[in-house]
Amino acid sequence: MSDVERTYNVLFLCTHNSARSIFGEALLNSLSHTNLRGFSAGSEPGERIHPFAANLLHSMQIPTDGLHPKDWDVFEREDAPAMDFVFSVCDKTLDQTCPTWPGHPVTAHWGIDDPSQVQGDDATRQQAFRKAFYAMRSRIQLFANLPITSLDRLSLQSEVDAIGQTETTNDGENHA
Repeated sequence: MSDVERTYNVLFLCTHNSARSIFGEALLNSLSHTNLRGFSAGSEPGERIHPFAANLLHSMQIPTDGLHPKDWDVFEREDAPAMDFVFSVCDKTLDQTCPTWPGHPVTAHWGIDDPSQVQGDDATRQQAFRKAFYAMRSRIQLFANLPITSLDRLSLQSEVDAIGQTETTNDGENHA
């Protein structure tokens, strides 16, 4: 199979795997025009997807079938799909010792504020989840448009690191 036909596996990591990393998995898998497949996991996975995250995905008509929080050790198993990219999306995972992923995937930190930590009324909290969603959507769009097959590893690493530094507005627009 050539690199053009190959499917690239992408793992999004977040401590509880209940919102930001779930957004990454769902958004990437909702892109039908790519050869990218998303997964998500956490170091301390929650019991369920955060209700605000689930409601937002439903309202955006993004499929949620099969989405659920899972421990990142699922992807260390022998029968797990090999990851080509691993992106941490919360600052808490930076302080943790991450597993050594088989195959030495390209890794980057795409920190996004934790919407579940926002205090206030439901409207304020829902806005925090929308902000996280749009930040993830913006980064995934940039990532999905990279010419993965034509970049060497160093260039690819530079590109995914730069995506993690991208600022977005609440509507998902990119700003350098």
